[in-house]
Amino acid sequence: MLKKLLLAAILALPLGVMAQTKFGHMNSQDIITVMPEFTKAQADLDAMAKQYQEEMQRTQDEFTKKYQEYLAQADSLPKNIAERRQKELQDMDQRQQQFQQEAYQAMQKAQQDALAPIYQKLETAVQAVGKAEGVIYIFDLSRTPLAYIGSESIDLTAKVKAQLGIK
Repeated sequence: MLKKLLLAAILALPLGVMAQTKFGHMNSQDIITVMPEFTKAQADLDAMAKQYQEEMQRTQDEFTKKYQEYLAQADSLPKNIAERRQKELQDMDQRQQQFQQEAYQAMQKAQQDALAPIYQKLETAVQAVGKAEGVIYIFDLSRTPLAYIGSESIDLTAKVKAQLGIK
């Protein structure tokens, strides 16, 4: 009888602990998109992208102009001049493609550099709210879709926003 009582107590212990555990969830995209740092970073990235786009358009226009000039004169040019201009056009095209690749990489790096401190600030706020609320997990619904969220899970999105000073 004592063994059965002890076994029942051991089995009931995890259930009691589970009843006291608290889970939370939030949506980081709802938070990040209203952070002033994100708005500024996005504006800076948009301005940089516009500059790259304008430069790419300028080089494309220059290439198109030279190509059209070449086509207009191709039949009347001596062979060696025609070959030289073809080579110039090929070089221009290669430089343009290289610039596009470099611009894409620079934009990716700028985006990572701009967003890293924002994500770090969010992570710090989430940890502070998690500790204050006494939850053992906070699920981020924008990163990990959950099939079901029970009423026992606390939506901490507003509290994380408040921790960050966002209304």
